[in-house]
Amino acid sequence: MMKSRVGEAKRRHREGYNCCQSVVCTYSDLLDMDEKTAFRASEGFGLGISKRYETCGSVCAMIILAGLKNSDANMDNPQSKLKTFDLGNAMSRKFEQWNTTCTCEKLRGTDGVTDRIRSCRGCVADCARIVEDMLFEGQFEPYEERSADEE
Repeated sequence: MMKSRVGEAKRRHREGYNCCQSVVCTYSDLLDMDEKTAFRASEGFGLGISKRYETCGSVCAMIILAGLKNSDANMDNPQSKLKTFDLGNAMSRKFEQWNTTCTCEKLRGTDGVTDRIRSCRGCVADCARIVEDMLFEGQFEPYEERSADEE
């Protein structure tokens, strides 16, 4: 069983990766994507998809990883997309259960501090936990929650 990587995703965010990059890069090696490609491919998804404050970048990361994990990569006759949609939907719904929304603007609040629902780093941690639970079920040790200052 592998050690949880939730803390690693949070560390990446603390070091300047955007929300999406933090999650995608943490697990890309397990899904046959090198980290540099993962970093580049996920760069535009930060701040709710390129500063639009729409779908949280961390949630976008889960969907990217769901595709990497689930796609049959059959470009001539793709058959896996509906199952990937279902998987991504289930992951997003789990995030919504924990945080009430997947919308960056609502999660961050008006100024990112005073009226926020969840910090960006908290969203990264939540999505990393969901990735471990749903894409790699039974392969990771449970994440041991850290102190609030890690948020």
